Amino acid sequence: MTIMKRAAIKKDSITRKEITHARIVETAAKAIRRSGYSGTGVADIMKEAGLTHGGFYAHFPSRDDMLAEAANHAAAETIEVVKQVFTSTPKQQRLWALMNVYLSDTHTANIEMGCSFAALGSEMHRQAPEVRAASTQRIKEMIRLIEEQISDQTQASAHEEALLMVSTMVGTLMLARAVNDPELSTAFRQSALKHYAPIDNYTHG
Repeated sequence: MTIMKRAAIKKDSITRKEITHARIVETAAKAIRRSGYSGTGVADIMKEAGLTHGGFYAHFPSRDDMLAEAANHAAAETIEVVKQVFTSTPKQQRLWALMNVYLSDTHTANIEMGCSFAALGSEMHRQAPEVRAASTQRIKEMIRLIEEQISDQTQASAHEEALLMVSTMVGTLMLARAVNDPELSTAFRQSALKHYAPIDNYTHG
């Protein structure tokens, strides 16, 4: 076998492993939002990903390492939605648009693919340090993205406003999903939206 053939085989092997790894992470990211950290087992993840349980340790040193990557992946999808809303909306309307997308009926119902902060926030304090660290960095990223849209205030007050908006959105969505009364669920979300309307509450550059 030539050196070039061996290199090509090695490259293909790495690529297949990376693809498999990504599939496990994506599957786990959906599972933790759907069932929570405590309800997400290695065997179930591997089965859902179409893989054998025995292959898990070829990709992760431990379950916590998998959960950390899954948490990061899930949160990255949330961040991507925020960016998409901002890039597709006039600047003066971006925060209002984000609130409406985040607290929409569609997002409220779509736990598996929705915001990981709302889906997993109540469990976070019980997770391993690497899992908490991954989510914390993404939460900071979301705060920073929102803060960048508030250009008429000092840096400190813009940061506080961003903190308030993130905590309002996440907390409202958690409560809206927690209750079994559809009218109350809607009322939570409408109340938060009413509080932030009109968008003139935010003056952007």
